[in-house]
Parts: sequence; C-alpha cells; structure tokens
Amino acid sequence: MAKCEICEKGVTFGIKVSHSHRRSNKMWRPNVKRVKAVVDGSPRHIYVCTRCLRSGKVQRAI
Repeated sequence: MAKCEICEKGVTFGIKVSHSHRRSNKMWRPNVKRVKAVVDGSPRHIYVCTRCLRSGKVQRAI
C-alpha cells in the first residue's frame, strides 16, 4: 500500500543513527493517500503520493 501508482515512489530503507551513534534499521514511507481519480476515463480509487496530487498529475473525480 505504501506505493504511489503514478510515480512508483515506494519505501526506502536506511540506518537511523542516534546521538550516541547507535545504529538501527529504519524505513521511510511516502505520504500516500487513497483518492478517487479518473483513470482511463472512469473514476476509481488509487493510492497517490501527495507530491503527485499537489503537482496536478492526478485528475480528481467528484
């Protein structure tokens, strides 16, 4: 679910480093919303990141 269906942005992994330099694995998820959008001429629900919504890559359905 944590994947944008428009730009394919997904989860990224890395290492969280604390102040005392203890390292642990961390996962960053994109800000994905479930929206009703027009896809191939018909409205349906898709998961879209907020950057695609803000930039106008998605046409919202009413």
